[in-house]
Amino acid sequence: MSTEKKYVLAVPNFSDGRRQEVIEAVVGELKGKEGVKLVSYEPEHDFNRTVVTVIGEPAPLKEALLKMAGKCYELIDMEQQEGTHPRIGAQDTIPLFPFKNISLEECVQLAEEIGEEVYQRYEVPVYFSGANARNEDRKALSFIRKGQYEGLKEVAHTDARKPDIGPAALHSSAGATIVSADLEGLTAYNVFLATEDVNIAKAIAKGVRGPSGGFSTVRAVGIKFPERSGVVVSMNMFDCGATPLYRAYNFVKQEASRYGVAVTGSEIVGPVKLDYLLNSLEFYLGLEGFRKEQILETHLME
Repeated sequence: MSTEKKYVLAVPNFSDGRRQEVIEAVVGELKGKEGVKLVSYEPEHDFNRTVVTVIGEPAPLKEALLKMAGKCYELIDMEQQEGTHPRIGAQDTIPLFPFKNISLEECVQLAEEIGEEVYQRYEVPVYFSGANARNEDRKALSFIRKGQYEGLKEVAHTDARKPDIGPAALHSSAGATIVSADLEGLTAYNVFLATEDVNIAKAIAKGVRGPSGGFSTVRAVGIKFPERSGVVVSMNMFDCGATPLYRAYNFVKQEASRYGVAVTGSEIVGPVKLDYLLNSLEFYLGLEGFRKEQILETHLME
């Protein structure tokens, strides 16, 4: 029997990216916990959400995520919350991914336990997505989030849209939480355009995202970040092995050229797997036979 420790990656998303005191209180539930490593948290003002990356052993990570969710429900009122990112709840998502010495099946079971406990402790209804989805539609976050908090509140009583755990309604202030397990986590990737015309960004986003004929593993929106010039094609990339970063970047750059618009740069929001950077490096440098072991720092990672 293996004695190697098991590690799960979680990338929870909560619906506040503006109030620093709230963000710190929520993320504080993940700090200083034995068996849990907070990797990063990325508040996004315009989206009004914060994406957290945390790695941990299953049992302590489960407890830390539940306490984090409880703090979200305490401090975030969905009746008052607004922002440009789709959301249905204060603790909007709790996605889990196998990180080391653990299987997808074990992560699926852990997600089931977290979903049950969210409702038992806080009476917040739960939707299961990803590998935990109860039907094909609910594998996609976009289906569950359709209409966002305000729209879902009106149809949560129907068979097609009711939560998987809890009553056929949303919590009056906390909304609902989506819990899932999957093999691959998303990479948040933004490409910046030298124009103030957000309609150009929206048109390019429509071309790049899967549901409208683009890459099946990409979801995208065209938006304006008030804190900087230009507009943004903001992408959630769910499998950067199948659709590498360089491919999405080149697609956006090519489409932007049709409008006479330059790409000024790009941004990865939060942590990213080394492999996802290496495949772009290999592409742009035309490397042949390159091995990860050639990077000296990889020998220190254990």
